[in-house]
Amino acid sequence: MKQTPHISDAEWEVMKVLWAGSPRTSAEIIDALAKPKEWSPKTIRTLLSRLVQKEVITFKQESNRSYSYYPLVTEDECVREVTNSLLQRLYGGAIKPLLVNFINERKLSSEDIAELKQLLDEKEKPSSGSSSD
Repeated sequence: MKQTPHISDAEWEVMKVLWAGSPRTSAEIIDALAKPKEWSPKTIRTLLSRLVQKEVITFKQESNRSYSYYPLVTEDECVREVTNSLLQRLYGGAIKPLLVNFINERKLSSEDIAELKQLLDEKEKPSSGSSSD
């Protein structure tokens, strides 16, 4: 599987708009981001161009000056890539120190703890025919 390219925080904001509903025209993307982010239309078009170059999104020309954009990668794929990158950079790929830090630094509800226990129990069960990450 092809590795998902790194996307910046600003590019991530554009992707969230596209993941929420696609395809979207550049005008729709600009409308969604210009006011809340205080970005100029030129900035947003630059971000769209960068994402196209990274092959994270693509476009279809609708008319002379209108383009519709849609993602080529899912939000889950990008989240997985960011998570793996963070894990590698901060903890050398080891998950235990990340989890220990997370558990020690965050307040967890009883429901959070129960869900984490269930996930760990499921992870511990041998699975047929799948490899571990």
